Amino acid sequence: MARIISCVWFLCLPLVFEICGCAAPLKDLKGISRVGYSIQVGAFSEVKNAERLTAKLQAKGIDAFYFRKDDGVYAVRFGDYTTRDAARRWAGKLVAERIIGAFFITSPHDTYLAGAKEPELRSARGTTTKTRSGHDMGAIAARTAERFVGIPYEWGGNNVVEGMDCSGFVRAVYNLCGVNIPRTSREQFRAGENVGWDDLKDGDLVFFGSSADAINHVGVFVGNGRFVHAPRRGDEIKVSSLSEAYFAKKFVGARRYF
Repeated sequence: MARIISCVWFLCLPLVFEICGCAAPLKDLKGISRVGYSIQVGAFSEVKNAERLTAKLQAKGIDAFYFRKDDGVYAVRFGDYTTRDAARRWAGKLVAERIIGAFFITSPHDTYLAGAKEPELRSARGTTTKTRSGHDMGAIAARTAERFVGIPYEWGGNNVVEGMDCSGFVRAVYNLCGVNIPRTSREQFRAGENVGWDDLKDGDLVFFGSSADAINHVGVFVGNGRFVHAPRRGDEIKVSSLSEAYFAKKFVGARRYF
């Protein structure tokens, strides 16, 4: 594997935020928590290299995912550690095993706006606020999901259980927004706060299946009746409409976590 270099993560979204401090409060829901310190490696110019590293980490039981940064290169992220030292020790172990090269520890205290002196949310009009509502964070989650569109997503090749691609994708989106949600689509559906069709907001998760007990697909609502999702293993992340016949028929409900 080519030597990889460390990097500071930027998504450069129209909305920028700090994970903790003035971040929006989470719903008091079982299975929902803040993300701690994580390990990030990259950058890869080819998505296949990010896929291979992700699969290698997942083969070791590590819940890794990859994403495209604003500069077009791909990075891999994994882990949820209570301290920076714990993350660094685990990363050092993987370096010694020659699984990863250089790495970067992401912090729950990082501000993803260069030069920002205090937590703030910047709107497209340039105005700022010092606190974040659940709607703010939902919008951030939606814009983050949109940044994945067009990326071919595979989660460990043939070892992935059915439905893990879609639930793994939305879990990656929320992870990048500083929030841990459950692993599978069925668990995600049970953990969230129920949201009606007419009350959908950016960042809500929309679920599909034959019934509430048979959820088999999930996506991130991004407004105007659209959602971003991973259709099937190896397919590209794409935007679809809730009004499409298949999705309208299979729609089971929506959930909110902020």
